[in-house]
Amino acid sequence: MKSSLKSWCAATGAVAALALALSGCAGDSGSTGTASPSAGAQSSPVSSAPAQSSPSSAMQATSLALADSSLGKIVVDGKGMTVYQFDKDTKGADSSACSGPCEDQWPAVPGGTDVTVDGVTGKTGTITGVNGESQLTLNGWPLYYFAGDKKAGDTAGQGVKDVWWVLDAAGTPIK
Repeated sequence: MKSSLKSWCAATGAVAALALALSGCAGDSGSTGTASPSAGAQSSPVSSAPAQSSPSSAMQATSLALADSSLGKIVVDGKGMTVYQFDKDTKGADSSACSGPCEDQWPAVPGGTDVTVDGVTGKTGTITGVNGESQLTLNGWPLYYFAGDKKAGDTAGQGVKDVWWVLDAAGTPIK
């Protein structure tokens, strides 16, 4: 009897673990768009695996690449998460205009000194973000994630309040 109970518990545990693992792969059906990595990219820093549940958690933008989307080729980070530009920022300024509640919905893309690009032609740089941390810029625009994007390729932030936009390879907002 102990052997049967032990086998049943092991099987139940394996099924539960499998169900838990598979539930992490489920996409958010509420997203408005998705992007897929560009075909023919030389190196592929873009991952098709789902990202963390929140763009601000453990997100490190050490690379930028292009991904195909319904909006055309757009800039994503090394995990395939879409990055955005904010019209209220001033291009080329040394600070971000997104503060307070804005920061919760639009976390800054972390900057760094060793950013790699794949297909992105705009110039990268950094500013000091409102939180005092380094924030990545592209073609002079501070970059942000959208908290509503749950997985790589989501573009739910496009056009929000007519001030948030994805970027093309040169770092120009796609409106």
